[in-house]
Amino acid sequence: MSRWFRLGVALAILAVLWWFLLGVLERETRNAEERAANMVLGQLRSALVIKGAEVMLSRDGNLAEQRGINPFELIEHQWSRYRGHCSAPVPDPGSWCFQAGQHNETDAQADGWLIYNPRQPITIDERPARSQQPQAWRVTTEFADRNGNGVREQEERLTGLKLAPVSLAGEPLPAQDARN
Repeated sequence: MSRWFRLGVALAILAVLWWFLLGVLERETRNAEERAANMVLGQLRSALVIKGAEVMLSRDGNLAEQRGINPFELIEHQWSRYRGHCSAPVPDPGSWCFQAGQHNETDAQADGWLIYNPRQPITIDERPARSQQPQAWRVTTEFADRNGNGVREQEERLTGLKLAPVSLAGEPLPAQDARN
């Protein structure tokens, strides 16, 4: 009888330890995905800063023409989680893709947005994202906002390129504060 009791206690302790281990593993997996997604966004933003500077320094460059470009094409890295142009409305969980938008006859430039589909609930780019709830960003221009209203007037010049969060239809999301 004491042998069965010891076995039961040992199994109960192992079950509790296994339960805690699974919780820690889930938390660390979520943290790793969150860090990886935010790192990708950081690298893409850095590439956009460089591209914006190149366009501004070129004689016939126009920052407005760079809106909606695919920032993954600016980096010569082979991303394992980047699937290229989206073949489905939503990429596989944990993957990135570029969704091309509408094209005009006069618009030779690709116009679209990045989509990331998180595997689990994370905070990406300071926005909470649930599992299987895709997040989207679009390359847009920054400008010198002299009056601080967040809207570009004619006299405010473009200063660079940035990634801005958008809905999956490509419309800008409302900014949470003046810094976004």
